Amino acid sequence: MRTILVSNIKGGVGKTTIATHLSAYFAGHGHKTALADLDRQKSSLGWLKTRPETASPIQGLDWVKEIGKAPAGTGRLVIDAPAAMRPKDVEELIRLSDIVVLPVLPGAFDEAATARFLDKLEEVKAIAKEKVPVAIVGNRLRARTKAADRLDTFLAGAGHQVVARLRDSQMYTDLAAEGLTLFDQKAKRAADLRADWQPLLDFVG
Repeated sequence: MRTILVSNIKGGVGKTTIATHLSAYFAGHGHKTALADLDRQKSSLGWLKTRPETASPIQGLDWVKEIGKAPAGTGRLVIDAPAAMRPKDVEELIRLSDIVVLPVLPGAFDEAATARFLDKLEEVKAIAKEKVPVAIVGNRLRARTKAADRLDTFLAGAGHQVVARLRDSQMYTDLAAEGLTLFDQKAKRAADLRADWQPLLDFVG
């Protein structure tokens, strides 16, 4: 089983969007996929409830009260972590994971919070010894803006690999309301946006 942890202590950076998209991608490529939700808002689990029966199946796991285990036979486990977590929970989740995906938005507050989180991650042995790689994802980017340029400067000095930059689009919100992702769509616009994801998909395997 391959486990991907999607995490950042800053709220509103798109963790659930990335977790649901990765889950849909894995499920669509024939992997038995589970999506674990640790956030009290249960956004990922709510998304799964609206997912059409015709879409690739994803099993939801409610880990809000306690970190659990994936069902037997699970090929891909995606963990949607909340913004507020105790250090011991962060360490336990990292021990369970093969990769940490860390989304960050353009903006001074988001970048500062992400920098603090990266510092905390470096205190975890598996991260410090590079046994568990951290994949940084620039999210909701608008090309040729000062915010995007500033985020690029921040990411360049983050000390971990920046694997993808995802453009901002209303399509994410529209699809989420239907329990879907870009990977469930065949429209050309979806294909254009999916191209942003390919470096991350290659990285997480």
